[in-house]
Order: sequence, then structure tokens, then C-alpha cells
Amino acid sequence: MNQLSKLGIVVGKDTKTEIVFNNLFPSFMDIEYSKPSEYVSIYWNAYQKHPERNNNLNGKIFEYILATLCVREKLLPLYLSANVAFVPNVIYDLMFYTKERGPICISAKTSLRERYKQADLETIALKYVHRKALSFLVTLEEKEARGVKAKIKSGDIIGLDSVVVATHEEFDELIAELKKYQLFEPPTVKVIESNQIIRAEKLNL
Repeated sequence: MNQLSKLGIVVGKDTKTEIVFNNLFPSFMDIEYSKPSEYVSIYWNAYQKHPERNNNLNGKIFEYILATLCVREKLLPLYLSANVAFVPNVIYDLMFYTKERGPICISAKTSLRERYKQADLETIALKYVHRKALSFLVTLEEKEARGVKAKIKSGDIIGLDSVVVATHEEFDELIAELKKYQLFEPPTVKVIESNQIIRAEKLNL
């Protein structure tokens, strides 16, 4: 079993994305880097030489890069393709659960275009249930990121806390910020709690 499958980054049989990622370097644990943004750059630049790049493959490779970086930085437990209780029909790319803020999610988009709107709506849904949650949009497109940052500042985007370019220093700052939180597995949610429960079997008294 390879590293991605063993860690649970990939579930099921080998996929094309997994094969491509594994072919970039013998082991992501052996990559030498001085800061998180450098790790992303090393992997992404190596991937740019792959002849069969497409939008779907780009996105999954980017997610794998971010996930393996979190492993290297010991930001664990990390949840991938995560569902959150009482937030229906939304799958979050990467998510942590913290003692201080509850859920913190990272939406990974190689490019933004109009997709930042989806990330913002997903964040609004999350914060409706978890008021202190944080949400970061991480991308590789500097120009598009500037535009979304301006929309956050103007109030046109109300859910996302920030948009961050993964190959820039601001990404290093984000990783440093995440390390300040206490990460743990979220508690099991009991949908209804009461000390007064009237059950059908009580009718037999």
C-alpha cells in the first residue's frame, strides 16, 4: 500500500491522480523545503511538466499537495471531502476541527473565476451552524486572488475569511496561524437531548 492510500488521502483503488502524484517524487515525506509555500511550489512546478494535465486532474493534484503538506506540518487530524452535521449537500475540500473555533475549512481551487462564489456560499452555510468557524480559499492564481480579496474587503463576499495564494508568503502565515489552534476529532452529535423522554413502552405501565 502506498503512502496516500495508507494515510487515507486516497480511498479505494489507484486512480489516475494518485498515479500521477506518486510519479512526481518517490516520497512526499522526503521533500526538502524551508517553508510551506516552497513545498507547494516544488510539487506544482514538477506537475507542470506532466503531459496530460486537465482541470479535473489539476484540482485533485492541488488537493493532494495541500493534504500531504498538512501531514508534513503535523496539522492533524485532517478531514478530506468532509461533510458537516446539519450542513446538507456540501462537501468541504479540507477541514480541521479546533477547540477554539470549531470547524476550520480550506477550499482548494487552482483557479477561481466564478468558483469563489460557491466557496462563499458553502462558508455561509457552515457559519450558520458553527458561528465561530473559519474558512479560507486557497488558490494558485495571484490576479484572481486580488480580485476576491477586494470583494471580501468591500463586503460583497461575506462568508470567506480570506483568500490565500499557496505559493506566496501569506500561505506560510496561514499555516502558522492554523498551528496555533488545538486540533482534535469533533464530538459525536446527539441530535436531540432531553431528560424527559416519553417512549411507547411506557404505555404498558
